[in-house]
Formats: sequence, C-alpha cells, structure tokens
Amino acid sequence: MLVTGTDTEVGKTVVTAAITAAAQAAGLRVAVVKPGQTGTATGEPGDIDSVTRLAAPLTGRTLSSYPDPLAPLAAARVAELEPLELYTAVDAVRAEVDKHDLVLVEGAGGLLVPMGLRPSGEAWTVADLAVSLGAPAVVVARAGLGTLNHTALTLEALERRAVPAGVVIGAWPAEPQLVHWANLTELVPNLLGALPTGAGSMDPGVFRRSAPGWLTPDLYGVLDDWRTWAEDAG
Repeated sequence: MLVTGTDTEVGKTVVTAAITAAAQAAGLRVAVVKPGQTGTATGEPGDIDSVTRLAAPLTGRTLSSYPDPLAPLAAARVAELEPLELYTAVDAVRAEVDKHDLVLVEGAGGLLVPMGLRPSGEAWTVADLAVSLGAPAVVVARAGLGTLNHTALTLEALERRAVPAGVVIGAWPAEPQLVHWANLTELVPNLLGALPTGAGSMDPGVFRRSAPGWLTPDLYGVLDDWRTWAEDAG
C-alpha cells in the first residue's frame, strides 16, 4: 500500500505509523519502506525512525538517503549521488511482501514528485511505483482551505492510472472551524481516517492504542460512523 500526500508536510509519516499500529493491533506483520529520504544532513531522525518510534513495525527500511531537503531525484543530483532506480525500488518492496502481511511504502512530497530514474533515464514518481506494484494508495490531505482542489487532483491522477485510493486527513484541528467541517463533508465519500493534530507527539503507547480509532476498517481501524466521530470531535 502506497502512502502519498497532496503536498509535503501533510502528515504522511504519522499516518503511515497509524496504519502500522492499527494493522499490528489486528495481528498483521507490517513492513514500512521509504524509497527516498531527503534532508539527512541535519542529523535529525528520518521518517522510518519516526514510524519505528511511534508504531514499531516488524521491519523498517530506507532505500536511499540524500542530504539536501529536496525532491529525491533533485537531491541525488545536487549531492552527485546515484538516483534510485525504479525497479530496484519495486524489487525491494516485493521482497518484503514475501515476509509480511502488509507493506506500507511512504512516498516523498506529493504523488508526482520525481523520485529517481528508470533504466531509460526518465524520472519516475510514486504514482509510477504504485502502478508497477499494482498497489492501492492512501492520500494524506490537509483539513483546511485549499485541500479540496489538491485532493481532487491527486485522486484524479490516481484514477487515471487505475490505482484505487482513499483519503486520510493528516491533522484534524482541536478546534475545527467552518472550513474544516465543510471540507470534511466533501471528503467523506473517500475518507478512510482522520488523525488529531499533534498525534506524532503522543507517547508511543498512547499512539498505538489510539490509532485504530482514527481509521476505518479499510485501514484496519474501528472507525465506522463519521457522524458519531464528528459529534465526538466537535
């Protein structure tokens, strides 16, 4: 399953951790793969480190890392490092499929960010990886203004590639305003979950116990009534 987003900094890593926690609570063996990690020159933990801290997947792998905080292909070129080849990524993910019940693949930035190169020398994206793997996608979206257009464009791009997809709100505000409720109403037909703002800062034990309640059964959670959820969230 591919975890992508409408943009950068929308909560992909925390949503990946939440799906991991919910799936493991349901008894699944989970692997998380990050094809391209950028911004590693800062010395801060990478996305796999964050997922491991919050949800402790059975396996966590980063396939390529680059120091500059850019799109992975651009970061590889700036650092004069080898870009990740598409089928190297495909083979690495499939190797984990053989050993796990669920493999989550977290992208970088949005759906069409250049990730690396094909053998032909052309750039490939997370969308291309989803097609090559035959995997469905989870689109992580913002709750606020502008999210409907960005989410619709991302879902349309996936639909054109015949990639099934649903949406998770990456950070639902503690004090939602009219725009948040209006967006929620529009997103509900495709909505598979909503994480509270600050979920990534929770104690890992609390995070793991709470995660199933943020996600629908399609993502191994227990959230099955958006009206009840909205009443509680409000």
